[in-house]
Amino acid sequence: MNRLVCAAVALLAVSACSAPIPPRSATPKPSTTPGVAATLPAPTGTRPVGTTTLYLKDTSRPDTWEPSVKARELRVVLWYPTATRDGRRAAYMTAKESELALKGARVTGVAYDVLSRTRTNAVQDAKPAGKNLPLVVLSNGFTKPINMLTSLAEDLASQGYVVAGIDHTYESYATTFPGGRVATCTACDMDTDPGFGTRTVLSRAADVSFVLDRLAAWDRTGLIDGSRIAMAGQSIGGASALAAMVKDKRVKAGIDMDGTTYARIPKGGLARPFLFMGSPTHVPGGRDISWDRDWKLLTGWKRWVVLPSGDHQSFTDLPMLAGSLGIAPPGTLTAAKSVEITRTYVRAFLDEHLRGRPQTPAFPEVLPCVPEKQTCG
Repeated sequence: MNRLVCAAVALLAVSACSAPIPPRSATPKPSTTPGVAATLPAPTGTRPVGTTTLYLKDTSRPDTWEPSVKARELRVVLWYPTATRDGRRAAYMTAKESELALKGARVTGVAYDVLSRTRTNAVQDAKPAGKNLPLVVLSNGFTKPINMLTSLAEDLASQGYVVAGIDHTYESYATTFPGGRVATCTACDMDTDPGFGTRTVLSRAADVSFVLDRLAAWDRTGLIDGSRIAMAGQSIGGASALAAMVKDKRVKAGIDMDGTTYARIPKGGLARPFLFMGSPTHVPGGRDISWDRDWKLLTGWKRWVVLPSGDHQSFTDLPMLAGSLGIAPPGTLTAAKSVEITRTYVRAFLDEHLRGRPQTPAFPEVLPCVPEKQTCG
């Protein structure tokens, strides 16, 4: 079956996988009324979720996008298991961040603070609970704050993972630092420059290595198992997962959710596990050849799956937020199905490669691909 036939039958094909689907989360119906705040779906795990924010400064290098700033500052959001079920729920983002995000995305017709009223599930600054837990680093898409992966992060934390979401400063519409200082998207004026993608993923890989160093110093109770670290991201955040793996051997496995890749894998290959999870633009032999190129150099465990009914933003919180923003939902999957698929595939990959628990998710909406034959289905 060539790639054109693959695309034509994608909506009708079913996955060849056979394992049962895990129980669904208690997913509320997203708001369909513009301006009415959304509620993120409940995590599927048994553990309550806590969250806190770290503000880190790397004095060894200047900022990537603001050369006059002599140290790279980062906001890192942590999600983790806790024993605390009651307490103040974390804010999704500040009112100012919501305003700048909506203005940047040219969303109109709703109150600019609507995203700040999104209801989350994590308890703010709750005490972490657990020992030697695997760590997952999350990286956001360009212009988007790390908050847009909150639903995934909360779910992983409820399943016993520590999650570190990095806000890559000056790459999103708004990143707030202590004292109310807001860094805006300086890099947005450079995204058409030659080599922009490569520059971005290399900068993010450096961010990841720095954050891993600082987390090791921050973790004084043995919460994190430094030998079990993976990274996942959406769009250029997914591309950055591959770049981080090339740069830092501490990252044992990676997931790219619909991100064109830029980092060059060494000719000797990369033997650590990797998952490509894409929208229809990322079928083998399609317009974006980066995955085809890198697939040949991935010499360890690897998978490539595609959501024919999905969209570039299907792997983020946007499906749950679209109704409250008064915009069309991404793709043709329901919001609940988008969340369920993303959570299930990411968690199954991590459970297998960080916990040694092989799993094979099965959803008719997800097609496994065979790049060597340029087929999916």
